[in-house]
Amino acid sequence: MRNQSMLNELFLSGLSDLPSLQLPLFLFFLLIYLLTFIWNMLTIVLIVTDSHLHIPMYFFLGNLASLDLCYSSLTVPRMLFDLHTKTRKISIKVCITQLFFFIFCAGCEDSLLAIMSYDRYIAICKPLHYTQIMSWKVCVQLVSIGCCLSFTHSLVHTLYAFKLTFCGSGIIESFFCDLPQLFHISCSDIYINIQLVFLLGGIFGGGSLTVIILSYVYIFKTVLKIQAKGNRSKVFSTCNSHLTLLFMYYGSAMFSYFWQSAGHNFFGDKVLSIIYAVILPLLNPLIYSLRNQDFRTAFQRVFKKIFPQK
Repeated sequence: MRNQSMLNELFLSGLSDLPSLQLPLFLFFLLIYLLTFIWNMLTIVLIVTDSHLHIPMYFFLGNLASLDLCYSSLTVPRMLFDLHTKTRKISIKVCITQLFFFIFCAGCEDSLLAIMSYDRYIAICKPLHYTQIMSWKVCVQLVSIGCCLSFTHSLVHTLYAFKLTFCGSGIIESFFCDLPQLFHISCSDIYINIQLVFLLGGIFGGGSLTVIILSYVYIFKTVLKIQAKGNRSKVFSTCNSHLTLLFMYYGSAMFSYFWQSAGHNFFGDKVLSIIYAVILPLLNPLIYSLRNQDFRTAFQRVFKKIFPQK
């Protein structure tokens, strides 16, 4: 290893090396990015401007939409640039900077999903005390704490990533910089880095998942105690969108990391990475807008103001 020259820049393998696929892939992901930007911006604008949506649930949804915009903007523009220019070069500093913001956004989304689960727990299990417990001050504090913890989590990984040296081909088998791919091409001792992944992932990711599981255990218990089936389904319907989002996010992200650890099937890993880094930021606002009556009503009110009926 010591005889290998150290690299100053890396190369992203991208999605495909076939020239015939470059333009179709560019147009497809450009469309995905534009739709993601439009839907998430529309979600944020509706939540900010419509007074009927000024409640904690939609405050958290607005934060989620903002995160999805950041998430998508961290990966897709770079992917489009590489598809267009076909250079795929990226400096180590830029790569690790992208890594920092990606881990930060992922950590914020983990904590936000846990906060949204806690919010549903309070709304369903303690409805009489909901406005007192979930005050605006508490909501802002919860989101701020989640961001601070995510910043710490990302900063630790980033500082140790800067200590890595890279040699060999320097090809990152992905369309963006992520920890597993950097570990694979590093010629440094990555023992501490891997231990940090398990330790911090267990603390932060495991903590968020614990809050989510406990919240829904109590929610299920409360819902099952409701006698009338109509009321039971009505109460549980408020959680459907959030549960759908949880299954898709954690399912694709966790399976992606297990997939990499098991066999390093980079094609399969790219597909999973596209799902949770590109497709989910588009689907999240659609899931909430299409399955949420308040949001649909708010959209209709805005639509009627812009296009008044004669």
